[in-house]
Amino acid sequence: MVRFVRKLLPRRWRPDHVEIPVVRLHGTIMTGGGPFRQNLSLATAASVFEKAFGDKDSPAVAISVNSPGGSPVQSRLIFRRIRDLAAEKNKKVYMFVEDVAASGGYMIAIAGDEIIADPSSIVGSIGVVSASFGFTDLIKKIGVERRVYTAGKNKATLDPFRPENKEDVEHLKSLQLEIHETFINLVKERRGEKLTDNPDLFTGQFWTGLRGLELGLVDGLGDMRSYLRGQYGPKTRLRVIAQPRGLFGRKLPSAETRMGELGANIAGGIISAAEERALWSRFGL
Repeated sequence: MVRFVRKLLPRRWRPDHVEIPVVRLHGTIMTGGGPFRQNLSLATAASVFEKAFGDKDSPAVAISVNSPGGSPVQSRLIFRRIRDLAAEKNKKVYMFVEDVAASGGYMIAIAGDEIIADPSSIVGSIGVVSASFGFTDLIKKIGVERRVYTAGKNKATLDPFRPENKEDVEHLKSLQLEIHETFINLVKERRGEKLTDNPDLFTGQFWTGLRGLELGLVDGLGDMRSYLRGQYGPKTRLRVIAQPRGLFGRKLPSAETRMGELGANIAGGIISAAEERALWSRFGL
């Protein structure tokens, strides 16, 4: 309401500062997560993007990224939505890396017209990884017989309770190579001649923000407040655009959902937490 009233005032009476909307993209990138847990995906970020880019008075949108990666699909969907809105609303996009923007987190970061990192941030990891476990010996020891019935010989591909199959692994690697190539092309498209010819650039290796600047992965070093004030003046203000929240900070599910899905949510939450912890741990965080 206050911002609407300001627009009605003569320009000479309006505040002489620039206000920049800020979006925080923090967490592992994956869908789902249960009612008490929310990961980063297009579904969780879309409404915030619309609000931030819908600010007609702001010349830019600032986005802070802190993610070790996750789903390549959700990463690219978020990237695409940012670029589409930037073009539609004619906004410049500044990306600010906090602890880490790696793998899918870096894919999101390259949606920025400029990427600014802390010297000690972790950036890069332009690669694709899949991880699983094998339980074939375990189920034998505890006397469990695995029974799988399929229509189609490949429906049980990479079943963790069956011995590893060479053909399954080769198929998985071929998928990874395709996804990796898509990632590489996206980085080259966005970063262009800024990138160096370092042979490790697309191997999945990761670096500090300081080294990332030398490699062309980022455009500068600094923090959001100082950098934006350097761009738009000392009176620049930052306005954080937050997700709508329910009681206790999250939108709570209905009573039926809480009772009917409690067990599944607990089990899913444990698995999700383990996956998330593994992603963060890869970068020493």
